[in-house]
Amino acid sequence: MKVRVCLICLCVYLSQASFIVAKESEAKTPVLSSSSRLEMFDKHAALKADSPYQGMSWKYIGPTNISGRCTDVEAISPRGQQYTIWVGAATGGVWKSINEGTTFEPVFDDMPTASIGDIAIDPIDSDVVWVGTGEANIFRSSNAGIGIFKTTDGGETWQNTGLESTHTIPRIRIHPQNTDIVYVAAGGHEWTSNSERGLFKTTDGGETWNKILYIDEHTGVNDIVLDPQNLDTVYCTTWQRQRLKWNDPRTYKDNENNGIWKSIDGGATWEEINTGLPEPHHRGRIGIDIALSNPKVLYAYVDSYELAIEAKPGQKDAYGRDKKDVIKGATIFRTADGGDSWVQVSGLDEKTSKYMEGHSGTYGWVFAQIRVDPQDENRIYTMGLLLNVSEDGGKTFEVLKGMHMDHHGLWIDPNNSDYLLNVQDGGLAISYDRGANWKVPIEELPLAQFYNVAIDSNTPFRVFGSIQDHGSYYGTVDVSRSRKTIRPVEFVSTLGGEGTSHAIDVRNSAVFASKFYGDLGRQTVDGSETKKSLLPPVLPGEEGLRGQWLTPTIVSTHNPDIVYHGMQSVMMSRDRGNTWETISPDLSFNDDRKQGDINYQTITALSESPLRFGLIYAGTDDGRIWHTTNGGKKWQEIRHGEVPARWVSRLVASEHDLTTVYLTQTGRRDDDFQVYVWKSVDLGETWVDISGNVPLGPVNVLREDPEDPQRLFLGTDSSVYFTKDGGEQWEVLGDLPFAYVHDLAYHPRDKIIAIATHGRGIWVFDAEQLDEAKSIDGDSATASAEDLEDLLGSWDVEGDANGMPMTFTLEFSRDGQEIVGKISFPMGEAEMSDIQFDGTALLFNASFEMGEQVMDVDAECMIESGTITGTVSSMMGKMKITGQKEEAVLQPEE
Repeated sequence: MKVRVCLICLCVYLSQASFIVAKESEAKTPVLSSSSRLEMFDKHAALKADSPYQGMSWKYIGPTNISGRCTDVEAISPRGQQYTIWVGAATGGVWKSINEGTTFEPVFDDMPTASIGDIAIDPIDSDVVWVGTGEANIFRSSNAGIGIFKTTDGGETWQNTGLESTHTIPRIRIHPQNTDIVYVAAGGHEWTSNSERGLFKTTDGGETWNKILYIDEHTGVNDIVLDPQNLDTVYCTTWQRQRLKWNDPRTYKDNENNGIWKSIDGGATWEEINTGLPEPHHRGRIGIDIALSNPKVLYAYVDSYELAIEAKPGQKDAYGRDKKDVIKGATIFRTADGGDSWVQVSGLDEKTSKYMEGHSGTYGWVFAQIRVDPQDENRIYTMGLLLNVSEDGGKTFEVLKGMHMDHHGLWIDPNNSDYLLNVQDGGLAISYDRGANWKVPIEELPLAQFYNVAIDSNTPFRVFGSIQDHGSYYGTVDVSRSRKTIRPVEFVSTLGGEGTSHAIDVRNSAVFASKFYGDLGRQTVDGSETKKSLLPPVLPGEEGLRGQWLTPTIVSTHNPDIVYHGMQSVMMSRDRGNTWETISPDLSFNDDRKQGDINYQTITALSESPLRFGLIYAGTDDGRIWHTTNGGKKWQEIRHGEVPARWVSRLVASEHDLTTVYLTQTGRRDDDFQVYVWKSVDLGETWVDISGNVPLGPVNVLREDPEDPQRLFLGTDSSVYFTKDGGEQWEVLGDLPFAYVHDLAYHPRDKIIAIATHGRGIWVFDAEQLDEAKSIDGDSATASAEDLEDLLGSWDVEGDANGMPMTFTLEFSRDGQEIVGKISFPMGEAEMSDIQFDGTALLFNASFEMGEQVMDVDAECMIESGTITGTVSSMMGKMKITGQKEEAVLQPEE
């Protein structure tokens, strides 16, 4: 393992105050431009490279049995000459396999986004691959992309080739004969209007782009196909959409711009080709594909908003909300004349109509993708809740079984249409027999989209979290064998749904789980207490309970029988959720104009002071912040000064100081990437900006170190940051790849940090590393190039392990700017990790695998005049060592 030697001047740290000097908060300008985002990411990358904690490792712990939402899959044909597969994840970056899914490697970890919309492989040179960033499904947990990237060496290096402000890219098409010509569909911003959307074209391999089709700042392009027989003939679909905080994207009565377009001159001019389709205000998202075997034939999947079934009073949907009218939804149209006219081919009788109405549920805007078999114009596939196939041109469909639900990508081998690659919310599936059977290599794509993480006090302790489209799970973090080699594990299903907050009763590991917009349940992990639903019914005429997708629930640290639950008001139970009282008014703005399909104007953050019962903080999704000091008898609003009205992502009442509280806000739902981190030392009367040098938001979570009030941890939409001086100076913590860190928990007994990433699963960090780095001189070790000459080389060492003499060797060498080390005992060799050397003091770790056993070695030594002395700790105990340097090998820098 390579470990960067940290070159930090100790005097810089000693000159910094160990406390925050109160200062007037300055207004923070929202970060809306993509050029600013790229500059901020460059600063983040520089901070990560120079971080004193860069060599410290995060450990991925799982789940090994669950993958996550993928948006596209592409491969190189013909299979047999190679076995390369590319997968784009919704929030987990780009992955490449050269052995048909046996193993995958992430190839996009250092990019400024992990949200992927589409991938396209150059048909002439397969080492050239284009990646359009920004998931186009604009789901509740989608994240903005930052343009289009290109690799010319199979993913080793990447170049950003522009279109940074598009935010979502659903489709890329490459001219098969002149691959400098590329078409890119841009959906535009998810939450706000913008002009950089539509259809873009480059004729010089991405050096420059021309917008060749633009409707307006609300309408983007969703899909593109090229006519294989006349490559100047281009078809595309337009989609007028915007997600609101209180509504999924939908088609409204005044929408006019959803439709299909055709150009016969490479995009210079366009005409609408919508004859036979529903009226414009009934068209939603449209997917399109062309029959390569007969290019006059095209199919369009139209999310039709024509009424199918009127909802009956009292009916509920899958999430317990009042059911809406049922629209026709997925409707398939066919043209046999290149788009001059379209004919509806699906849902023409009662049986097939009912099938299509359930095809995508109410979520046609998530799917609306269609593929035509390249060798059979009548075999088509549609993506929805399930993957569907029709053998008769769309008249009838059947479900292809064996994969996870919610389908977003399908690749059909043009040379062998029995070979299918499919991606959905469960990862990648492979079929060799046209979908009759599927291989699901889940373990090779660690892409679970966790929303949160909670921990219990079990030994070994467990982490709980909810996963998008999978439900709630827990996994075990066992540090008894080795803290340095914590391994990934399978996770086990537990109480809760896909959007759930968990609160744990530490007495018996009872789990309180809020699911589906605030519905609350309780159950013990071991099943000794069976599942019980807890929320009280609402009387006729009363306002219904309104909870956010992730409704906060907390168990009181003062009395674990007391539970708090945040809907639009704070609810409190004194008997573990069996009975409830409402202890606050509606804490949101409760604007009737902002009530829709999605619960909004709800509580998103709750915190109870661990130092005083009755001191509670609450924050809402519409930007309000409150506290009560008397258990809810009186509430005071505490958002003022320069704190903006932004979605409250976390409130943390300090466990070290009664009047201190922390606040983080996220601007994601305003397409705002500013860093909002605040601290108050007077119960929220005044706020100080402690974002310091953190360059890039949004910010999702802040946690205190349970032992040191100056040490704080911050989870952002890129990484984890750490400060040891209360926020004056932040550093990137460890070697985590780019990840959307949605939640963070610190286990005080085991000193393990657990994070929930939305797209890369759960990771843990040994917080003792921070204490070890501090144990030499108060900071991470520092060494000059001259000092390193004293370390590099081979050392013969001897020691005494419980009366048994032992000899071993240490070897240190240099690889560019990095030090690598190896320790050799009689029982075997191991590479060193976490090497720290300041010219005299030396720390390192190593782990030996001995069958099923792992022996972890921690060393703390001194180097002076060619002699090494110190201690080595392992499962065999502490061993004092001494040794001499035999040979120095100082390699020149690269």
